[in-house]
Amino acid sequence: MDQKYKQAEPDSIEKAKPHMIVEIIEYVPNAIVMKNIIKKPTGNISIMSFDSGEGLTEKTVPFDSFVQIIEGNAEIVIDRVSNQLKSGQGIVIPAHLSSFIRPNGRFKMIQTIIKSGYE
Repeated sequence: MDQKYKQAEPDSIEKAKPHMIVEIIEYVPNAIVMKNIIKKPTGNISIMSFDSGEGLTEKTVPFDSFVQIIEGNAEIVIDRVSNQLKSGQGIVIPAHLSSFIRPNGRFKMIQTIIKSGYE
């Protein structure tokens, strides 16, 4: 699981316009691509695509985050407990618990991080 991030351009999507979320980001060979939907000091919503074999290494963050798989499936490990998520499923990753994401082939997800209330 290599951390090869690529930032999609532009960095946010057009407001007040409907979007087919799964189609606003593409797969890039051997990479993770991230595009911010909303980015604010109090939190952000991002969409990410993961090529086969790409995932996120173990980390601990000081904020809750919500992850929803929107295409494909992935294993999300929280505090050493494995959770197999498929398209349409989501999970809250609690603040201060270690987590990592392991792919099961290509997949796309939305991640929402809420920072307010943790100051």
